[in-house]
Amino acid sequence: MQTIPGVGKVLATLMIIKTNGFTEILSARKMACFAGIAPFEHRSGSSIYYRARVSTMADKELKKTLHLAALSTIRLENDLAIYYHRKVEEGKNKMSVLNAVRNKFIHRIYALIKNETVYNFNLEMS
Repeated sequence: MQTIPGVGKVLATLMIIKTNGFTEILSARKMACFAGIAPFEHRSGSSIYYRARVSTMADKELKKTLHLAALSTIRLENDLAIYYHRKVEEGKNKMSVLNAVRNKFIHRIYALIKNETVYNFNLEMS
């Protein structure tokens, strides 16, 4: 897990603890809901539609750690930082893009665990 830029010992340890060694929460989507970073729409019959919001019923410690990891990784030179800066330049809200980066962390961690591999990204710009 620590081969992903921005994922350090604290986040890796916390993910292992919260998932009980990746045996309890088996999918990245469920983990995103557990961490409170998956946006949900508010709809009800003929009511006014509200914009999608993240749940307040989340594991605050995990959400905080993911947020700090996302903040540190957008300062580095990697693919997530490029993604963040590109989306902000397109006019997206900074916090919603940061939430997407947190979601990408979770999905990448689960992909590495599932495939039993290490993260490898060659940053080559042409």
